[in-house]
Amino acid sequence: MAREDKAAFLPGFFKAVPGGYGEGDRFLGCVVPDQRKVARQFRDLSRDELLKLFASPWHECRLTGMLILVGQYETAAKPKNPHRDFECREIVEFYLANLGAVNNWDIVDTTAPKILGAWLVEHFDERGVLDRLAASDVLWERRVAVLATLSLIKNDEFEEIVELAERLMGDGHDLMHKAIGWMLREMGNRDQRQLEKFLKKHAKAMPRTMLRYSIEKLSREDRTKWMTQ
Repeated sequence: MAREDKAAFLPGFFKAVPGGYGEGDRFLGCVVPDQRKVARQFRDLSRDELLKLFASPWHECRLTGMLILVGQYETAAKPKNPHRDFECREIVEFYLANLGAVNNWDIVDTTAPKILGAWLVEHFDERGVLDRLAASDVLWERRVAVLATLSLIKNDEFEEIVELAERLMGDGHDLMHKAIGWMLREMGNRDQRQLEKFLKKHAKAMPRTMLRYSIEKLSREDRTKWMTQ
């Protein structure tokens, strides 16, 4: 499934160049739809085999392994599964133990809401993991914390994203500004008053990228108002 044109293009797209956030990553040149086909074909792959994919130097192998894990979580989470809670917890713990393989934004964004976020919707008392990840020196772990809140936001629970946005507002990485702004925008899609409440308090201090992402779905008049604060 490797394509030479994609293998040449993807290192630049994912900043796998010297000094880039994905420095050192390697690409076979496989497109995501093909990886999803492989993930479906091998949806019952064992943990030992998943670990081999997670340890691969090839980006597509790690992503495909994580796509398989997402599928396994979704299967385990089906209401009719009599071992649902046990199997889901096991997968979440396995995911958290292998975050070293979740090392670019596409792998984060594909997995964090659908595994960790989905779990936390039903396990309020375990949401402290978001604080631990947000305190990490690893960019991708901080982004996992933020993206996991997408499932909470879709459940009309906004406390976690507001807390993380306030806590990480000074994060120096543009990928975090984009992630937080994106989640704030999703919050606004569900409850615009909550977004406006946040903006009234923080718009002047927010990095411009974060602010632009957060107000993207507002009216042109409102976008202008917030950008000129």
